Order: sequence, then structure tokens, then C-alpha cells
Amino acid sequence: MSEFKKVILKSLKSKDSSLSNAQNQILTLQQNPEKFKPFSASLRAIGVNSLKPTQLEIFQVNLGKMCNQVCTHCHVDAGPDRKEIMTKETMQLCLDVLKANPSFKIVDMTGGAPEMNPNFRWFVEEISKLNIQMYVRCNLTIIRANKKYYDLPEFFKLHKIEVISSLPFYSQSRTDKQRGDGVFKSSITALQMLNEVGYGKENSGLTLNLVYNPAGAFLPPDQKALENEFKTNLKKDFDIEFNSLFAITNLPISRYLDYLVVSDNYEDYMTKLINAFNPSAALNVMCRNTISVGWDGFLYDCDFNQMLELKVAAPGSQHLSTFQSEALLKRTIIVNNHCYGCTAGAGSSCGGAVA
Repeated sequence: MSEFKKVILKSLKSKDSSLSNAQNQILTLQQNPEKFKPFSASLRAIGVNSLKPTQLEIFQVNLGKMCNQVCTHCHVDAGPDRKEIMTKETMQLCLDVLKANPSFKIVDMTGGAPEMNPNFRWFVEEISKLNIQMYVRCNLTIIRANKKYYDLPEFFKLHKIEVISSLPFYSQSRTDKQRGDGVFKSSITALQMLNEVGYGKENSGLTLNLVYNPAGAFLPPDQKALENEFKTNLKKDFDIEFNSLFAITNLPISRYLDYLVVSDNYEDYMTKLINAFNPSAALNVMCRNTISVGWDGFLYDCDFNQMLELKVAAPGSQHLSTFQSEALLKRTIIVNNHCYGCTAGAGSSCGGAVA
């Protein structure tokens, strides 16, 4: 058994919600130049000594790690048993930051299932007063999980929220394999409910985008070609319409890391990501215009760094309570070899391909 696999398997046995010593060792091993070319070295090779922010435009908020699903590729390790939920007090800090920093044009709400936060609707209503565009990362099945969520499509419409929903594939077998039995059927029903109120329909002004994550240890195919394939089949089989498809590369952390190790794909996948490094994608990574906010109010360069507990490199502004836009704009973005996932091939972000 390789040194990498031994260390990673050790980390996977840790059930602690905080980053274990073994996981820190993984990060160190990933930067071992004898095994993998460090991401920072790939940046220097294209004349970039360090990544710096370009602006503070997207305010991405993790409202909690609780979810009604347990997906195999989930980098948040979300599920019904997770207790980390953003409080109303922390949400108020978010609102205070948004009011004080008009450079933020988008609030991107994630989870877990963000709708499961008991103050989700209050938070949305308060953001609406600020005239800021809202995204919600909806897993679709939450709409059908309980009667109290059945009106979510109408609620989303009322506040003109852009809905971004995960759908692994347009067939039941591949979707249920990745996200659990019965997920495909519930997802299709939820998409039809969203269509019924206008989402995804031409000229409705209600945007419905889908997200594709590969089910195995490979990169996503061409985003536009896959979008056309999804649109054709969902329309033909279920009369479902949507706006765009985002193809997102799986990053080797959390539950997806579990899969890579158990299936003996870890080293091959890392090598694949490194060999597919795209300089153009590296210059357009999402961390350059995004601040990621954890459920407890701490700040990160991106959602992936958040799950690795790599707080922003701005010591005086690592929490909402000490938010300083100037310090955050001057910070150096923290990178490690998991960042290859965002720069492989056409690149990957929360909005899909970037190059």
C-alpha cells in the first residue's frame, strides 16, 4: 500500500467534524514535488507568482451542512445527521456586510440543503430588500421531501431567485447510483414543478440551471455538448426545460476523496488533473471574485477551501464580525493541489466551465 493511501485511509477513519492531523498530512503529501507538481509551481510556470482577488462580487454563503441526501460526490460531506446550521445572528452579520459593501452583486446560498435552515426564508426576504441577485443551490429533492417545502418554487419565483440544481444525468440509473434510490423520480417532479411556475421557460425571467458532476474518476465532457444532450432528452422524455448546464469537476476532498481512495483511483486522478492544467482557466478561477462564508461566519477563498478549513490569508478579516473589504482585496488566495480541479481542461467553477 502506498504512503498516500495509508495516510488517506487513516484520515477517512476520523469522524471528527474538524480537519484531522491525517487530512493535514494529505495536503502536505499532495504538495510533495517528488510525487505531484505543486499547484503553485504550475502558476509560476505561467508567470503568476500568487493568485490575487480581482474584486468582491459574489458572496457565497453556506447556510448549513444539514441535507436530506447523502451524495457520493459531496465535498461538504453533508447529510441528515449534520448539525452545523447558520444562526439568525450570523445571517444578520451577512446582511450587515452586504449593506456596507455594495460591490457584492450576487448572494449564492449553498448547503447542505440551504432550504433546511429554519431561517432560510427570513434571510431571503431580507436580502430582497437590498436589491441583490440571489442564487440558491437546490438539490431538487428537497422540494418533495416534506409538505412544508412544496411551495418552494413559488417562493423562489416571488423573490426572483436563480435556481441552480444538481442532476447527475437524465436517466434514473446513473442519477440514483450517485445520489440515492428514488432521487431521479423526485428530481424530475421538482423540475416539472419549477417549470410550471415559469422557471426555465423562454422570456420568463426565471432562470433554472442544472449542474453535472462526473460519477467516476474522470473529467466532465464538453459543457455545451452535454447541455444539448440534457436538453434534448429531458424535453423528449419529461417535457422539462432549463436554461444552462454547468459541468463541474469533482475535487479530491471529503466524500469524493473517500471514493478515489477506496477505488484505487486517487493517484491516477490527481495525475489526470495536473496533466490537464489550463493556464486560461487558472486566470479565471472563481476565488478571484468570490468570498465564501462558512455556517459559523468564518471567511474562505472558496467553498472547497472552506471544507478544508483553510481560512482567508487576511488575519484581521477572517470572520464576518471583522470583515474588511480592503484587507480581503489585498490578500493572497490560498492554493493547494486540490486547486487543479478548478483549472483542468475547460476549468471548473460554481458556474461551470471558465475557459
